[in-house]
Amino acid sequence: MIKIAAIDFYLPNNILTNDDIANEFPEWNAEKIKSKIGVDSRHFVDPSQTALDLAVEACENLFANYDRSKIDFILFCTQSPDYFLPTTACLLQDRLGLQKNIGALDFNLGCSGFVYGLTLAKGLIAIGLAKNILLVTSDTYTKYLDKNDKSNRSIFGDGAAVTIIEKDDSKADFQFVVGTDGSGYNNLIVENGASRNSSEKPVLFMKGPKIFTFALENVPGLISETLAKNKLRLEDIDLFVFHQASSYMLNYLKTLCNIPEEKFFLEMQDIGNTVSASIPIALKLALNQGKIKAGFKVLVAGFGVGYSWGAGILEF
Repeated sequence: MIKIAAIDFYLPNNILTNDDIANEFPEWNAEKIKSKIGVDSRHFVDPSQTALDLAVEACENLFANYDRSKIDFILFCTQSPDYFLPTTACLLQDRLGLQKNIGALDFNLGCSGFVYGLTLAKGLIAIGLAKNILLVTSDTYTKYLDKNDKSNRSIFGDGAAVTIIEKDDSKADFQFVVGTDGSGYNNLIVENGASRNSSEKPVLFMKGPKIFTFALENVPGLISETLAKNKLRLEDIDLFVFHQASSYMLNYLKTLCNIPEEKFFLEMQDIGNTVSASIPIALKLALNQGKIKAGFKVLVAGFGVGYSWGAGILEF
């Protein structure tokens, strides 16, 4: 019913390496960071750069090979919008010079955002409101990081990915699975800056062990439910692309889910955890490396802040 017609991404120019972090925090060394997180370096924005700016760059990369006039809806996923209002998607329409008879909306989700965006795009196509949807996932979490927080600074990087979702009746009508548990909201949170605590600087706070436990408890069931809902077996999937949280977590989940090494994609060593953009960036890298071919079934799964999770199957 839907297909990914094009995909691209953009990473800001500034780079924070493990050596940079180790120089600031002598109790850590570069190899220790690499072994824990699976990341050598990550990208971060200038103070003046925003999620919208990254999205524009990613879109322009994509439009080098895709006709922008075909786009008839924008879905913009971010947890670091330029403004509380107006909607960043509206600003993107203007910055890109897209036609005005299109829809545009933001939605606020983190690590599950790309999968949720796919479900929204599928719904818009199913009701006939759109045929060619620009799904944008862009976050600048580094703006929320305390300079003394060596743990989160070693994990998160900034980036934007853009994906064109098109109607394609030749593709199978695979079903998505989503879930929510708001009781874990305070284990990954920016408490300040919005209406409840508006006077303080927004700073990201994460209880890493809680997030790890949440993933271990929920992701294996998510994968099993997604396969069962689509009447497929594990061996029917050609590639699994999870939210690129950390190599330690992903390798643990790979084992728990009984996924063969050759069918599991992990590529974040020079990127880090880019939140909502991590899955589409990984898809683009897998395509570039020839690990996704025509006809492949790819299971994508996102999970994290919220708590929120979702998974689905894409046919390439």
